[in-house]
Amino acid sequence: MSVGGIRRAVDRTLDMVVIALMAALVLDVLWQVSTRYLLGAPSSWSEELATFLLIWLTLLAAAVGLRDQAHLGIDYVTSKLQPSGRRRVELFAHGSVAAFCAIVLTYGGSTLAFRTLALDQTSPALGIPMGYVYLALPVGGLAMVWYSVHFLVARLAAPPEASEH
Repeated sequence: MSVGGIRRAVDRTLDMVVIALMAALVLDVLWQVSTRYLLGAPSSWSEELATFLLIWLTLLAAAVGLRDQAHLGIDYVTSKLQPSGRRRVELFAHGSVAAFCAIVLTYGGSTLAFRTLALDQTSPALGIPMGYVYLALPVGGLAMVWYSVHFLVARLAAPPEASEH
């Protein structure tokens, strides 16, 4: 399978997981509100589940945003630069993102997740091992590293003029 084929598979998988997480979060919050206000007996587990779903959703959707170049950016300074200067700033920014995500999210997050799994720490309401919740850090971090590196390779392979937006 080519790199393009792997990228499309990762893109589709990530999109489907983000959609499923969002749907589950909406249903969970709807259940939480319904039990609280309609039944008068709030669910004991739905708030905790919403928190865990939001953690996973945030980190994976951040990777989708990075892939689609949809993150908020202030381009006042970079718009004043020549194309070669803009290209260098883009390369520096994505290199910094890749390094941060590799060190902090992937390495640090996997250390946290595996140590928490080894300690058998579980969530109070659901009894889910907290290491599975914390695995969102390295999984999201790896996805962001993947997209940052893909962006860097594409920018380095393209002629400098092609990196203009």
